[in-house]
Amino acid sequence: MTEALPGANSETTPPATPSAAIPGRWRAIHHPFALGFFITLGGLIAIVLGLAVSHLSTIIIYVVFAMFAALGLDPIVRTLERRGLSRTWGMVIVYLGFAIVLVGVLMLVIPTVVRQVAQFVRDVPKLISTFQKSDTYSWLQTQFGDSVGDILSHVQSFLVNPSNIAAIGGGVFQVGMTIVSGISGVIIILVLSLYFLASLPAIKQSFYRLVPAYTRPRVSDLTEKITESIGGYLMGMVILAFCNATFVGILFLILGLPFPLLLSVVAFLITLIPLVGTVLFWVIGSVVALFADPMGALIFAIAYLVYMQVEAYILTPRVMNRAISIPGALVVIGALVGGTLLGLLGALVAIPVTASVLLILKAVVIPRQDAKTVPED
Repeated sequence: MTEALPGANSETTPPATPSAAIPGRWRAIHHPFALGFFITLGGLIAIVLGLAVSHLSTIIIYVVFAMFAALGLDPIVRTLERRGLSRTWGMVIVYLGFAIVLVGVLMLVIPTVVRQVAQFVRDVPKLISTFQKSDTYSWLQTQFGDSVGDILSHVQSFLVNPSNIAAIGGGVFQVGMTIVSGISGVIIILVLSLYFLASLPAIKQSFYRLVPAYTRPRVSDLTEKITESIGGYLMGMVILAFCNATFVGILFLILGLPFPLLLSVVAFLITLIPLVGTVLFWVIGSVVALFADPMGALIFAIAYLVYMQVEAYILTPRVMNRAISIPGALVVIGALVGGTLLGLLGALVAIPVTASVLLILKAVVIPRQDAKTVPED
């Protein structure tokens, strides 16, 4: 027998193909049609998902508002549970009390507000005529000339014409549809919040089971802190807005300014907006008061400005300190970012979301970094 010469196997072994030496994730480059098909398919799926999210944006907003409403009412329900009531009876009491208050406020406010809105439209010529006889108007006319009178005439012709007001909303039919849609949206949010509030403990437990068992106590504690902070923040916002509306109503009544109840409702709704709400209403209330009584408007502007400082440095810390604690700069940045991305909804949820992120950083990231005392290889 002849012995095989060294290197004989290398002559009989077929050479390796070029694709065998290429990692698996790069082999698709050698199949351009398959690569193009999958890229196109992925792009189409992304576009379809984006369109679906855009069409479902209203439903998503309803769900987010309902979840925040449930988190805001949950502290009250839990307080009743600690008093010995079951969660079901606690929910019944909370929603029954909320319904009674809502119906009472609507029955008290809506007729008066409608009457005051109609009166406001009727009194616009009188208010402008009174303003034209004031020293403020004379000073403005001295500084800016006849353009002030032209602006006032345009404002008067616009406000006394109902078709102009309807045109802002796209016509009478569109305004009616907007009102119906708003009412139906409120009903949907209330119903969803009821379901979320009833199943909130089950939702939390289901979420805990998605994480490994050894981290569940930590995740459970962190989730409870986040939900409590969000609920406390929302309740605090409502309390501060109610105090603001009460102050505006009392101040308008004392100064004899028109439409106190209408301005109180407007103040409550606008001051729910973080940061800019009080400043925005300060401008609105001062302008409305200016047409009725310039001196009263000046007193209102000064008094409300003082109230804004009291609210910022006394009321807000007392109401919010137990619920949420974040630096002022992050409050401003979070509200601006949220408002830019999602409008009013983003401005409302930005602050509790920012607080939640900070809480996660303090409870998870910082302790993990503090534990690293030895450099990693």
